Amino acid sequence: MTSRPILTLALAALVATPTTAQPAPAPERNILTWPMPETVSPEGRAMAAAMLAQPMPNPVPPVEVQRQMIGGMQEAMGAQLQQRHGVRVEASTIAGVPVRIIYPKGVTELGKGPVLLNLHGGGFRVDSGSLTETIPIAALTGVPVVAVLYRLAPENPYPAALDDALAVYQALEKDRKASQIIVYGTSAGAVLSGELVAKLTSLNKPMPAALGFFSGSADLSQSGDSESWMPSPTGEKTLAETVAPYIDKTDPADPVLSPIHGDISGFPPTLLVSSTRDALLSGTSIFARALMERDVDARLVVFDGLPHAFWAYMDIPEAAQANALMAQFFKRHLRIADEAGQLRQIQ
Repeated sequence: MTSRPILTLALAALVATPTTAQPAPAPERNILTWPMPETVSPEGRAMAAAMLAQPMPNPVPPVEVQRQMIGGMQEAMGAQLQQRHGVRVEASTIAGVPVRIIYPKGVTELGKGPVLLNLHGGGFRVDSGSLTETIPIAALTGVPVVAVLYRLAPENPYPAALDDALAVYQALEKDRKASQIIVYGTSAGAVLSGELVAKLTSLNKPMPAALGFFSGSADLSQSGDSESWMPSPTGEKTLAETVAPYIDKTDPADPVLSPIHGDISGFPPTLLVSSTRDALLSGTSIFARALMERDVDARLVVFDGLPHAFWAYMDIPEAAQANALMAQFFKRHLRIADEAGQLRQIQ
């Protein structure tokens, strides 16, 4: 048996090993330095390489300039998608909140039928998805999409965006049952989508037919592992740091701001999508596990090798695959909800 003094000396010797005998530290590995795997399509590898070759502005421009830049990109990509999919985009207001309504072919008005409610991404600071997250989905589902142009931070911290989302949701619910509404969002929009369902839970309101939670987090009080090795392009180290202007003075563990700290057992069927080079892979997968632990019908899909929210801005086969998965999930749950309503009427 080794005595304690000898063990202590052995440990001390290990610690005191000359630095010249230690291997050189491995270079930092993150999305900026890893080669793209062969599992990603050639188009995906080429687009990722082209994007990484474009230097980020240094310093990062003010939020007003960011909004102009991202807004211009949304308009340009949206115009291409609108022409490709033959949808109609209408600027409107619902419950006093500005929205974009995306009508698929053959649909001329919202009426009282099924509708998809989109909460766009953009870090709560810009609109980076009210067109690119919605046009393909409207075309693939044949269901109109209402994209909420909620108030942005830092001018309007929590709960301003949630209040806008709730107002639009409740206005839509006046003309249809909750079972004919699906809520979905990407990135900050995924965070906000979870918050909206948590708010409905706290109000004892009926749940929407389903939730699409695409690359987000349901816990703004702590950081997941993927945030440590997938750096933010704008320099923030964690999601909490990125959305600090949105959180403002609210307790990050508030059960509506961070639904994982509240009762999520009644959440609707949820599809969660992320990718292996997504800083929010941890947040998305942790929420998926929490839902499944509470017996919620939750399904997690993780794409290989691609960056955060790639389906919203990359014109590659995997983006088409992701949108098709989302649309299939939405159509299935709207059909289930419709069939359940018909059964109730028959009974």
